Order: sequence, then structure tokens, then C-alpha cells
Amino acid sequence: MNYHFIAIGGSAMHNLAIALHKQGDMVTGSDDEIFEPSRSRLASYGLLPIKQGWFPAKIHSGIDAIVLGMHAKADNPELLEAKKLGLTIYSYPEFLYKQTQNKTRVVIGGSHGKTTTTAMVMHVLKENSIEFDYMVGAQLAGFDTMVKFSKSSTVAVFEGDEYLTSPIDLRPKFHLYKPHIGLITGIAWDHINVFPTFENYISQFATFVDLIQEGGTLIYFEPDKELQHIVSSCTRNLTIIPYNTHPHKITDEKTILITQKGEVEIAFFGEHNLQNIQGAYCVCKALGITDRQFYNTISSFSGASKRLQLLNKSAQLTIFQDFAHSPSKLKATIEAVKSQFPTKELIACMELHTYSSLNKAFLEQYKGCMDKADIALVFYSDHAIQLKRLDPLSPDMVEVAFEKTGLQVFTNAEELKKQLFFMEFKNSVLLWLSSGNFDGLSLSELSKQLVEKNA
Repeated sequence: MNYHFIAIGGSAMHNLAIALHKQGDMVTGSDDEIFEPSRSRLASYGLLPIKQGWFPAKIHSGIDAIVLGMHAKADNPELLEAKKLGLTIYSYPEFLYKQTQNKTRVVIGGSHGKTTTTAMVMHVLKENSIEFDYMVGAQLAGFDTMVKFSKSSTVAVFEGDEYLTSPIDLRPKFHLYKPHIGLITGIAWDHINVFPTFENYISQFATFVDLIQEGGTLIYFEPDKELQHIVSSCTRNLTIIPYNTHPHKITDEKTILITQKGEVEIAFFGEHNLQNIQGAYCVCKALGITDRQFYNTISSFSGASKRLQLLNKSAQLTIFQDFAHSPSKLKATIEAVKSQFPTKELIACMELHTYSSLNKAFLEQYKGCMDKADIALVFYSDHAIQLKRLDPLSPDMVEVAFEKTGLQVFTNAEELKKQLFFMEFKNSVLLWLSSGNFDGLSLSELSKQLVEKNA
């Protein structure tokens, strides 16, 4: 098959392009900006466009299908040419569904924890030599790409993102997958630019439940009040499985699962991850995985990229990076680190980067989110606000919204960096929290320098 990707540089898009290339399809693509690691990964497979930009001449009748990314606009010149020629156009969620129509689809959604829970299920299946298709929103150890298809597999595992499908399809992505097994980790308002009210946001998850295959399975985090309401209102013919936090204990900065077969030490931590692991357990059981198979393999799961990822460590300073940026994620991650390292000083450094987090109407949702941090630092870029065409923020607005005593707010990345070098770390944990990159700071290099300084 001959596929052309419009906006090939996206994290999911470039992985899908590589996956199709690896199975022998002809793949071309375009984009007006491609960042790392997409650039290097596309180049390594010979898929990096020679020139950045949009070129209608690339679109011709010999293309079997167009795959359209969310980064493209509705008036994209290549998209307009494809429509003119009457070519088949898929968003990548549509394409994933098409590729797996005859397979058992597992879709893991929720406002938080969906990437990690998906990664846990994938790890268990892989370690138990079970072949499966997948799509996940982060790079995982042991997996070459974030997307894979197999002609012989009978199961597909997808991370279910509630964000919009494409510029010409404004449905949430996870509405297109029609799972046989659906899991929802919890609901906390996000994406205010797309879902302007909490009620509107909640309704997307109710619709997701309605789209589970008849006779299928719904797994949900039982303590979540919004999910309780959705489940109590559900009249579908579904097997409904609630879950909670996995039984555990923390000893000497190690987290240990308590199971019917004994204790199992794991390489990750945090109450939110203990909820994720219980959700993953329920999914795996629904797929026929035994307890022995699950616990023998989950113990070697090291986590997903940028999800409490250890960047560097010395006797005096341990540094983690986490994708947390929304209020619920931020609060859960900070509390997880504080619980795991109760005797250490916790310095939490987060970036306001997304449309929601930089929106004055949403900022108050961050109240109390950093309370468990001993030192709290918040960074945002005026340039990011301008790009998103939002009203300006002032440091005072951020301080008032967070209501954290001693909160320090930075709008210049170099000033933030300088402040960290002035600090003396003793028995400390530094936690980077962002879905961005702190206006271009190399967190890995900076973390290395801070560890060496405080060795």
C-alpha cells in the first residue's frame, strides 16, 4: 500500500509511519515543523521529508490513503488537494480501528494514568510471549515503536486519548476504537480549549462507555465519583469490573505488592501507580492472563518514558522527570514522591505549558496541588502564552492560584536554572514536572550538572 502522512512529525503519527514502513508499505509525508526525537527516528528509516512545509504536488492518484494528523489545519494545501482528487483520508484513530477491526480491542482511557496503565498491560503481554498490536503515547523500554501491527495477532491494546481526532473530525480519539475491553482510570477536567465545561468533558467518557462492544467489559476506578455516576447510569449489556488501589507496603524506600501468592517488589512507586497496576491486572485477567503470569512479569516493569523517570542520582540528590502537568497529575505525582521518600526534602519544579494550564479561567484548579512539596517552583514562558493566543499571566496570578506558601514563580528559564545552582541539596529529591521542555532546557544535562555539583 502507498500512504502519505500529512503532519508526519507528531509523536503518534511518526510512529505509525515507521510501523507501516517496517511492514513493507510505501510511506511518504510532510510537515512544517519536526522536532526531536521524531526527526532522528524518521531520518533513520529514510522517512524524513527532504524539505519542511506543505507541497500539494506530493498528492497524486497513486496514493492509496492519506493519514491526517491533528497538527495540520483544515485548510492545509495537501489536504485540500487530497479532497479534490477524492483520495481516502483517515485520521490515525480511524486508521488504527481499520487495521484491527477483526481483533479484540483493549482501550485504556482516563484523565491520568492511561499511558502507564497501557504500558503495564503491554509489558505483561510481551514478557509472556503473547503477540498483540498496540498504540501507546510514550516510548517504552523493549518496544522499538509506539505503534505496531501484526497480521497474526488477535489482540490490540490502545491508549485512549480524549483529545480531538483531526482538524476535520472533532470527535475524541477514543470514541473511534469501539473496544471489547474498556478501562477508565479516572476523570479530572482537562483540555479546557476543547471541553469548556467539566460537564462537557465528563460526557465524553459516558460516550466512550456507550461505544464499548455489546457484551464487552468495562473496568473502572471505583473511588472516582464521576465514574460511579456513569456506571450507575449504564444500561448496556456489559461486564462491569471495579478496581481500587493494589494492596501494598513501603519499606526502606521500596514498594512491595501484597498478593495472595506472597510479596512482590516492584521498580516503580506512588499510590496513583498502585491504582494503575490494579487496573492493568484487571485488563490482563480479562485477556486470560493468570496471576502467576502477571506478577512474575510486572515486577520487571520499569515505567514509561517521562513517567517518574529517574534522570540522575547521587548520595545527596535524586532527580526524577514526570509528564504531570494537569492539577490531578501534579498533585498525585508530588504526593507519590513524598510518600516514597518521606525523610527527603522534596523540590518540585513544574512548568505551566498546556493551553489549559496557561488559561486564567483554569488556573484556580491548581489550588493546593503542590502543598506536599517542601520547595515549590513554577515556570511559564510568555512566548508560550503568545503562541496560544491567551491573555497574559503575571507571577502574582500564579501565586494566588496555587496558594502555596513560599512558591517561587519564574518566567525566564535561565533564571530558574541559576536558582537551582544556588541551592544546596542535602538528602533531597528534585522533581521536574512538565509536558514541555522548560523553554528548551536540557533536563538530562542540567540534572547531571546538579548531581555532580552536589555529590
